[in-house]
Amino acid sequence: MDDLHELTAVRLRDLLRTGELAPAEVADHFLARIERANPDLGAFVAVTPREARERAAALERDGAGRHATLWGLPSGDKDLWARAGVPTGFGSRAFAGADAVVPPASDEIVEVLDAAGTVSLGRTTAPELGFPAYTEPLAGPVARNPWDTSLGAGGSSGGAAVAVAAGLLPFAPGSDGGGSVRIPAAACGVVGLKPSRGLVPAGSGQESLGGLVVNGPLARTTADTALLLEGMLTWGPDGRVAHPLTLRAPSARAGEYLAAATRGEVGGSGGEDVRGRFRVGVTTDSAWDDFYEITTSPEARAALDAGVGVLVGLGHDVEETALEAAPEYGPAFRTLWMAGASAVPIDDPAVLDRLEPLTRWLIGRGREVPAREVSEALRTLTAYERRLLAQVARYDVVVTPALAMTPRPVGWFDPQDPERNFAQQCQYTPWTSMLNVAGLPAITVPTHRTDEGLPMGVQLVGSPGRERTLLAVAAQLEDRLHWADRHPPVW
Repeated sequence: MDDLHELTAVRLRDLLRTGELAPAEVADHFLARIERANPDLGAFVAVTPREARERAAALERDGAGRHATLWGLPSGDKDLWARAGVPTGFGSRAFAGADAVVPPASDEIVEVLDAAGTVSLGRTTAPELGFPAYTEPLAGPVARNPWDTSLGAGGSSGGAAVAVAAGLLPFAPGSDGGGSVRIPAAACGVVGLKPSRGLVPAGSGQESLGGLVVNGPLARTTADTALLLEGMLTWGPDGRVAHPLTLRAPSARAGEYLAAATRGEVGGSGGEDVRGRFRVGVTTDSAWDDFYEITTSPEARAALDAGVGVLVGLGHDVEETALEAAPEYGPAFRTLWMAGASAVPIDDPAVLDRLEPLTRWLIGRGREVPAREVSEALRTLTAYERRLLAQVARYDVVVTPALAMTPRPVGWFDPQDPERNFAQQCQYTPWTSMLNVAGLPAITVPTHRTDEGLPMGVQLVGSPGRERTLLAVAAQLEDRLHWADRHPPVW
C-alpha cells in the first residue's frame, strides 16, 4: 500500500492485528518517507533502518505479542533518551560523533514502548539537553516546520512533532518539562498531550526537580494521541491501564482513553461525570504576566476565538475567567529551571565550552544558586500549585491559547544573549510551564489557520487525572474542525 501514512495510527493498528499489514511492510513504508523528506525537515537526527527491520521481523515471528497495545506501529526515540547500544547525542556538540554516549541499557520509557509493541525507526531531533522551547541545535539538524521550512518547529520535542505532521511517523512520544510536547505540537499543527504528574510511570515527574518533566504523546488525531497514551500506560499480559508505581493510578480500564477520544464523551469507570455538557473557563492570563511583557498576538486570539466558538456552539457552559496574579512565579521558576540545569553531569571545562551559550548560562547560573534559594523557590511554586489547582477545579476544562505567537523563524531566538533568549521563550509560550509546576494535564489542538496557512491552536487544561475529559473535548473540536484532513506542503 502506497498510502499507509494517510491512515490513522488506530487504523494501522487494526490492520496489523488482522494480518492485513505486517510490521515490516509498515516500517519500510515510513523508512522510505523518512529517507525522502528528512534531509529537508530534520525530524530525525539519526535513522536506524537495520535495527527497525530486525525489530519488525522479530515481532512477526512472535505471534503471541500481536495484541500488545501498539504492536507493529512505527515510533521514534527522542534524542534525550537512552536505547541500549544506540549512540545518543542529547542534541549537543559535547556528545557529537565520537563523543556520543552509547548506553548499555535503555531508559524506562524506551522499554515501555518496546513492551507495547512499537518499532523505533530512529532518534527524533531535540535541542541541546532539552532545555529550549525550540529545536535548533548547533549540533544539527534543525527541526523545520513542515508548513513553512523557514520556520522552527518548537521544542523540545520538535523532531517528534515534525515527524508526525509530515507523515514520517503515525505518532511519536515526547517529554514535557515546560511545554516540550505541547509547544511543538501547536507549532506543527498536531495534537500534543502532557499527562498529569504521576500518571505515566516512565517519566512520571517525580524524578525531576520540582516534578516538572513528564512524558506524553503527539499525534495527528485525538484518538491516535489516546492510543499512544495507553501504550505508555499499559503493563502486564492483560493490558491493564496504569502501573504499580503510578502515583495517580487511573481507574480507567484499557481502551477508555481511546473511547473518550473516539466518542467525544466521558463514561465508564474513570470517575468523571457522564454528561454531554461541560463547564469551560476561558483565559489569556499567564503566570508570566508580572515578570515579562506578554502579548497575545491577533493570530493567537483568532485561534482561541475559533475554539471557543465551537464549544459555545456545542452547548457547553463557557465563560471568561481570570487567573490570580502571581508576581512571585517568574523569579521562582527561573531559579528552579537553573537549579535543574546545574545537575547536568558535565564538569570538564573543555566539555562545558562546547555547550551552546544558553545551556552554559543555565548550568553556570544554576551552580551559583544557594541551596536555601532553591528550597524557597520550591516552597513558592508549591503554594502557586495549590492556588492554580483550586482555580482550575472550578471548571471541567480551562482554555488558553496554545502559543502567544505564530511559529517563529529559524534563528529568531537570540543565540548569543541567554537572558534575552529565555525571555523570548516565555513570551512565545507563556501558558505552558505553569501547568508543569502544578502537575496538571493539558492538551494542545489546532483550531485555526493564519492567512499564510500556518497552524494555530488552543490549550485545554484539566484537573489532575482528567485526561479523559480533555480527550473528549478535543475530539469534539476535531469533529467540527477536521484538522486531521489538512496536510502541510511537505507531505
